Amino acid sequence: MLNWSAATRVFVATGAIDLRASFNRLFALTQSVLKEDPLSGHWFVFTNRERNRVKILFWDGSGLWVCAKRLEKGRFTWPAAEQACARLRAEELTALLSGLEVRQKAGWYRC
Repeated sequence: MLNWSAATRVFVATGAIDLRASFNRLFALTQSVLKEDPLSGHWFVFTNRERNRVKILFWDGSGLWVCAKRLEKGRFTWPAAEQACARLRAEELTALLSGLEVRQKAGWYRC
């Protein structure tokens, strides 16, 4: 089970990457593409072109973690953004990793 504090932010790379990458490559992508500090304690989420795999990079204070998930069926719904990076709330990340849709929908509520 993954846990995070209220101060933890989640940054998502909106473009696809080669997920054969591990610690060093994800570290470099966090700096160059997301323009964030990988040692900040925040979470950095990446996906492949097919959007059936996800990797999360984060620093726990003593070392880097890389967590991976592969869907056997279906695809992750990925946030669409014009920038290379999007931010998610912790609840949205949980929904994304559970296979639920995380896109905001216009008019989803009744007046």
